Amino acid sequence: MYENNRANRVTVDTYKNMAEKKWYNLSPNEALNKLASSRSGLSPSEARSRLQEHGPNELERKKKAPAVLLFLRQFRSPLVYILLVAAVVEFFVGKYLDASVILAVLLLMAAIGFVQEGRAERAMEALKEMAAPKARVRRDGKVQEVEFGEVVPGDILVLESGDKVPADARLIEVSNLKVNEASLTGESIAVDKHTSTLSGKVALADRKNMVYMGTIINSGRASAVVTATGMSTEMGRIATSLQEVEPEQTPLQKSIGTLGRYIVFLVLGTCAVLVAVGIWRGLDWLEIFLVAVAAAVAAIPEGLPAVVTVVLAAGMRYMASRNALIRRLVAVETLGSATVICSDKTGTLTMNEMTVRKLYVDGKLIDITGEGYGVEGDFRLDDKAIDPEKEDPLMLLLKIGVLCNNALLSSDGECCNIVGDPTEGALLVAAAKAGLNEEEMEEAHPRLDEIPFQSERRYMATLHQSNGSRAIYVKGAVEKLLEMSQSILKDGKPVPLKKADKEAITEVSDGMAKDAMRVMALAYAEHPGKRAEIKEEHVEGKLVLVGLAGMIDPPRREAIEAVKQAKKAGIKVVMITGDNKLTAESIASELKLPEEKISVFARVEPVLKLKIVTALKKRGHIVAMTGDGVNDAPALKAADIGVAMGITGTDVAKEASDMVLVDDNFASVVAAVEEGRAIFNRLRNVILFLLATGMGELLALVFGVLLLGMAPLIALQILWVNLVTGTVMAMSLGLEPKVGDELSTPPRHPKVGLLFPGLLLRIGFLALMLGIGTVLVFKFMEAAVGLEEARTIAFCSVVIFEWLLAFNARSDQYTIFQLGVFRNRWLFVSLSAAVLLQIAVVYTPFLQTAFDTVPIGITGWGVALIPGVAIFIIETVRKSIRPQLFNRGKWQPATGLSSKKKRVFRCRGGYVKKPYAQGIIIGKFLLAGLRRLFKKLGFRQ
Repeated sequence: MYENNRANRVTVDTYKNMAEKKWYNLSPNEALNKLASSRSGLSPSEARSRLQEHGPNELERKKKAPAVLLFLRQFRSPLVYILLVAAVVEFFVGKYLDASVILAVLLLMAAIGFVQEGRAERAMEALKEMAAPKARVRRDGKVQEVEFGEVVPGDILVLESGDKVPADARLIEVSNLKVNEASLTGESIAVDKHTSTLSGKVALADRKNMVYMGTIINSGRASAVVTATGMSTEMGRIATSLQEVEPEQTPLQKSIGTLGRYIVFLVLGTCAVLVAVGIWRGLDWLEIFLVAVAAAVAAIPEGLPAVVTVVLAAGMRYMASRNALIRRLVAVETLGSATVICSDKTGTLTMNEMTVRKLYVDGKLIDITGEGYGVEGDFRLDDKAIDPEKEDPLMLLLKIGVLCNNALLSSDGECCNIVGDPTEGALLVAAAKAGLNEEEMEEAHPRLDEIPFQSERRYMATLHQSNGSRAIYVKGAVEKLLEMSQSILKDGKPVPLKKADKEAITEVSDGMAKDAMRVMALAYAEHPGKRAEIKEEHVEGKLVLVGLAGMIDPPRREAIEAVKQAKKAGIKVVMITGDNKLTAESIASELKLPEEKISVFARVEPVLKLKIVTALKKRGHIVAMTGDGVNDAPALKAADIGVAMGITGTDVAKEASDMVLVDDNFASVVAAVEEGRAIFNRLRNVILFLLATGMGELLALVFGVLLLGMAPLIALQILWVNLVTGTVMAMSLGLEPKVGDELSTPPRHPKVGLLFPGLLLRIGFLALMLGIGTVLVFKFMEAAVGLEEARTIAFCSVVIFEWLLAFNARSDQYTIFQLGVFRNRWLFVSLSAAVLLQIAVVYTPFLQTAFDTVPIGITGWGVALIPGVAIFIIETVRKSIRPQLFNRGKWQPATGLSSKKKRVFRCRGGYVKKPYAQGIIIGKFLLAGLRRLFKKLGFRQ
């Protein structure tokens, strides 16, 4: 028709307006007219024209960054910028070896990050599901298969059980149609569809005369006219909204950025001080410049970017072994700081497998154990196991459930899978638990005819041949079958259905419904006719009601334990679902979500999920959001870390996420939280180790120039300590096994980063000990053996200090004996490598030339051991006596006291408030002690 009248074609602008129409308010014929289509479909030429006009039926995907940009992205870090500047300075002063080492470390760090993120993206590609490669459409009255992307507005879709809907469409013909819309609305139960016109504004989940892209046909058949394709579909609109969500830095990125800025100021300030002291000491400008470069190298933790990358990559691999695939390397740690986990219900907290929990038959309420589609389970009456084969009414109820059923229970080696409607599948599983085999039952009682289920009819009936007679088996809504029944089964015999029986049945049904169960009634009737057909008049008012079946999508057992662990860890779990309030409340009760807080949001539409996540973030929470559907995608992207489902998750949800759960299990989220916290603890240990040694070297330079007029270490020696010895040991610290108390500590406040007051105090203490120890070793050995050997011994002293500090840095409050001396085997491997490298740099001639070292004897090594051994003993004793000495501000921001509780401590020059008194008093006595010590030792003033 369109070839002869091109003026009637739908234009792009007109179609955009049509995409906003309420198609559910139109009748099928009105929708066809608006789309200039007919029940016989479009002509091939018109379909090609519309495809050219509207574009392919595809969702726009974010273009992948080229490999070069992905590699360059690894350099986006303040610490990397500082290292680049340091390398340029080293080249400028002719220290080509120093500069080359720095650049080599940077390239190694970038390569590790590039490879890990590349692996994650390749794994993502393997997880992606095909969105419906072929679609059946009617064109020129003939049904043909076309590529998914070739579907156009006005096409007539032909839909059958198992199909994925390729586009949004208005239903024009249906037969027993049920659609699973969980990916779009969050509804766990298939929706019955019809063609009737709806009036007014209707919520997405209640548009029963529409089907939408990405949803699944559970059962039945239908034809529908396409109203929207590609980005104009409901799925496309959600995908479009993702572009409006701006990505934010993770807590780890913010912490490292802050650390980088602090180090910049520290480097500049220290260099300025050293230049001033050098001028005061009368040093020449080249010597001052070299000392300043050495100070900059000491202050910059050159190995930190590489170590952080290795720690995150190791955590990434470990999380993958626990079914959590990380897409972005820096997101590994974010889960560890989560204070709220917002989770979808269906398939994440629950099994997404309908399960019959209760049966009511012959006045008895029988419980069925077992969950999901596994056929293991018992039948229990009054909490005592019974043999179902000895209960004839019960077996009849189960028999009806098997025969009046269009689902299929199949096995692929691991029992079991359901093909068809989940509620019908649940009845098959319940019967299998009693030993009833579906195939044997159908062979013994062949089906002769059927009245299919329709939402208007609210029941399904099947006619079966059995031992020369015919019986009708019926299942459907409780209130409908009560209207259609004249009798009820009691003591194995049908008796007249009385008002009291109806009230009892209704009471039991309401009780099941309050427990969020979907309740179904089952009945039978004798077939009076001679013809093998069934009509409504054969069942209306003639049924014998046998009983009820109550079923639910149960929570995962591991999810219940995971919620318990999350509570213990101080993390609030919030369930957000599109299901109704009763179902949500029942599942929340079984999961033991806290009732005193808002922990459940029911009947939530996509835009509300995003608002909930945004509101929680505005309250200062670190939010993890799980989801699988297109409706979850905006919230996944807006959350601090989005967690998509790998099995049931849509492509849109996966693209919006930072992490993908391979097993769709909420317990894997909590496991990832535990690992995230362990990763953060490892990073703090690494920060302590690298900054304490770096600051210690810096103090050694400052004290040496200030008190001795010379530096105890040269720049390349410091670079060796930081990049080789320090980095090797730090990487082993980054592989420290979990302590086991990660989920027993409170969640970290969003304002608390890698550094906190207690950690800074501990770094300062250790750095001061290293600085003093190095200067003392250098001072006394210089007088005994000369400058070169004294500098070599001081160099070895710093290295040994690092070796022993690495063992103490494994924890801030547990001794290595509590952790297990050999538990971190990588630390001993690293120590062996570090010892060999240090021996090489001291005794190998060409390395001696490069690093300005000379061979030293047993006495020199003995002196070099003193500072490291001393601090090892001090720290071990401190952890045994005061393990939480340096915990201030570890989890929550360190704040002052209220005005009512202000206490002051007297210091020289006035008074200080309590929160700052400890640091000031310690600093005051340390400085006074240092002055007296240096004076007695005879240092030049």
